[in-house]
Amino acid sequence: MSGTMMFIGIALIFGALVIVIATLALAPHNDLGVNRSIEVLEALTSAPKEMTAEIDAPFGDRVLLPLLARAQGLGRRLTPADANDRIHEKLELAGNPRGWTSDRVSAGKVVGFFAALAVSLILALLMGLSFLVTLLFVVGASVAGYMAPNLYLYQQAYNRAEQLQRALPDAIDLLTISVESGLGFDAAVAQVARNTDGPLAEEFARMLQEMQIGRGRTDALRSLADRTNLPDLRSFVSAMVQADSFGIPIAQVLRVQSSEIRVKKRQWAEEMAQKVPVKILIPLIFCILPCLFIAVLGPAGISIMDSFSGTVE
Repeated sequence: MSGTMMFIGIALIFGALVIVIATLALAPHNDLGVNRSIEVLEALTSAPKEMTAEIDAPFGDRVLLPLLARAQGLGRRLTPADANDRIHEKLELAGNPRGWTSDRVSAGKVVGFFAALAVSLILALLMGLSFLVTLLFVVGASVAGYMAPNLYLYQQAYNRAEQLQRALPDAIDLLTISVESGLGFDAAVAQVARNTDGPLAEEFARMLQEMQIGRGRTDALRSLADRTNLPDLRSFVSAMVQADSFGIPIAQVLRVQSSEIRVKKRQWAEEMAQKVPVKILIPLIFCILPCLFIAVLGPAGISIMDSFSGTVE
């Protein structure tokens, strides 16, 4: 049976070679082929721009964008109905990175899943892993590729929260000074947004834009708190909303909020300083002390070994 299959395979290969040779022998002369190529090039160069626009389009527009569109459609089918709301919330916390939308995040999950699946499978086959190890490696890499966009947004939101935490005390001080010098709250917020940089200035500028298009101050402040996950900023917004509702002087509320935020910043700095000895303990034990022991006790150990070797001789 195996001999018959081998004979059939050889016969098929021989037949394919005969067909290729016959095709080349019966093909027109080379000059005709060259003339046809020249005619095609002339037709392409003389064609209108509307006809050659699809051919002249870059690789990203011809290949990558259609693939991304298909991945977006697949991502919409695979994600739950309320997934877009959660992704939109994560984008707001991350500061809405340029080019990132809920559909692109869903498409990025699909692309990351299949890319990680293919790469991990190829690596597992090249390394010659067992079936169980290969399965665990491929599944773990695929899950990591699927969760990669969420991890990126989480890291962006964490970095943005740190920037907001560091900029908030100075911004509240500037806001307090501006209000106490005679400016209104809206003008003081504009002054802070104009003279500071970073995500907090962008949030204040967005709050002003919302108030300029007709949104109330209370709603704009609450939207500011919803776009961040910083407790100090949320407490500041709550205090300002209550002051606006009950008619409390804003300058007095800002003075109290400024002092409280300064105290919290000092306590946060003290907390970070108390964590330093614990964090430095691991590199001290596993990196610094072994090198120190080698440098100090190494020569003594070599001398002891030489002494014992001389005694034995």
